[in-house]
Amino acid sequence: MKNISRNVVLILAGFGFAACNNTAVNTNRTMMNTNSNTAVVLNSNSNMPMNSNMNANMNANVSSADKEFMNKAAQGGMAEVKLGELAASKAQSPEVKAFGQRMVVDHGKANADLKTLAAEKNVTLPADVSSEQKEMYDKLSKLSSAAFDKEYVKGMVEDHEKDVAEFKKESTGAEDSGVKAFAAKTLPTLESHLEQIKAISGKMK
Repeated sequence: MKNISRNVVLILAGFGFAACNNTAVNTNRTMMNTNSNTAVVLNSNSNMPMNSNMNANMNANVSSADKEFMNKAAQGGMAEVKLGELAASKAQSPEVKAFGQRMVVDHGKANADLKTLAAEKNVTLPADVSSEQKEMYDKLSKLSSAAFDKEYVKGMVEDHEKDVAEFKKESTGAEDSGVKAFAAKTLPTLESHLEQIKAISGKMK
């Protein structure tokens, strides 16, 4: 009887030990799962402010001077396209017509490049030309034949002299590398425009 009782006690003790082990294992598994889930949540949350900071830093890296240049370039480019379309349809001289068409093509490409750059830098460009550029368009739209040609060519010489000076300055002095590259890439085209329109102007005198 004593041996039987002792065996019963040992068996019960064994069950108790096994139950304790199972509880410990389950507890450890629960802790592991909890820790794993917590780690996932922390990683997920930590990514959100990181992306926001990256966008904010990207925008902050573009100086106010570079943004001002981008805004002026955007408005100037849109104005050149609109005025070029006007010249292509209203000019009397075939050379002025051809120049106007070139403005539409060349500045259209430059405008597209600038929009891509602005999107990369998180910079919002103006949606329309300036009030001064609108006045010039309205003035030219009321002229025709030789009178239109003379006024359009005069305006293009003045505009491109300013553009070349501004793009040349930005091509070496811009703080943002992307803005600097855009100015340097566009500058030769503007210089070619200026040379062409000055040649046309010289023939009209």
